[in-house]
Amino acid sequence: MKNEEESKLNASQAGDRLLAEHSSEDPFAAAFKATRMPMLITDPRQPDNPIIFSNRAFSELTGYTQRELVGRNCRLLQGPDSDQAVISQLREAIREERSLEVDILNYRKDGTTFWNALFMSPVRNSDGEVVYFFASQLDFTHVKDKQMELAAARSSAEREVARRTKDLRDALDAKTLLVHEVDHRVKNNLLTIASILKLQARTSGDATARRTLRSVLDRVEALSTVQRKLFTTADVERFDVSDFARELVTDMIGALRRDDIKITFDLSPVLVPAIKASPLALIINEMVGDALRRGLKDGGGSLNLCIKRLNGHFQIRVVDSMQPVEVDPADEEFSRTILETCARQVNARIDRSKEGANTIVDIRLPVGSVEEGHRA
Repeated sequence: MKNEEESKLNASQAGDRLLAEHSSEDPFAAAFKATRMPMLITDPRQPDNPIIFSNRAFSELTGYTQRELVGRNCRLLQGPDSDQAVISQLREAIREERSLEVDILNYRKDGTTFWNALFMSPVRNSDGEVVYFFASQLDFTHVKDKQMELAAARSSAEREVARRTKDLRDALDAKTLLVHEVDHRVKNNLLTIASILKLQARTSGDATARRTLRSVLDRVEALSTVQRKLFTTADVERFDVSDFARELVTDMIGALRRDDIKITFDLSPVLVPAIKASPLALIINEMVGDALRRGLKDGGGSLNLCIKRLNGHFQIRVVDSMQPVEVDPADEEFSRTILETCARQVNARIDRSKEGANTIVDIRLPVGSVEEGHRA
């Protein structure tokens, strides 16, 4: 108790000496006392670096009178939730005799807390010796509260976004599963129909019936290829026409087992809504099938398939060269009807032309009807 009283007395005397150095007319003393910014001065030359002077604003902030503060270390403002790492920074700055700016949670006399923006700086004499530490405080509790409210709101918003994202992802997964299940069933049904048509074509004794069944089978297999693509793709919303076309045409020509038919491709990725996959598949099937019927499968030749964007449209073009053969008028009319019907479904325009030995069938779709995509 005696040591405490002595420390308090020494601190008080040090404060008196500091005031004696500055008359009441001294601007420093007047400003220190009158300012509304809480300030204090400590004496590092005394044990435990006690407070030797504080202004009225500091007492109003902390609830301690100047008499209660003098002789005590600033740690009286610390409490259970004060950041120990910040406290360590303060101790190191005092030991190393350097300035420091920190934000720390402090406690008032009545136990309530406030966020303190603390600035501490050493004061040196003419010999460079640190004779005082000067500290100013700023209560920014309202700012910190706002920051915490914003952080809480941000955290809440992030949780809500995460929840809704999960809901959307779950809904998309469910939709994808459902669409794939539908595509799978359609594919299986088409394969069943194709098997029946093949069996009927093999067992039929009528040549016309066999030809008709084979004609229908070709269209069913084209649609089956579409459904297989839709079933295996991760994107249930869109369908890559170029990817499908390469596979379909390769299979169609490959089934003929003819080395004298040369296929070339000029394909760019073209993504269309899945709902347009079937009519576009039939369009490509009819364009290539038309070339085969007109002589490609009999006399050989070349076939080029081009799918790309051109002048505000998406283009599907088939160019073939062969010695023409006589075509069954009914087959030709049926194919033309399918082609024109499917073209109307996707708002496409059909152009046919001849350039020397080449026959050109050109289909153009408005850009708004499809969506160009890019491969990863």
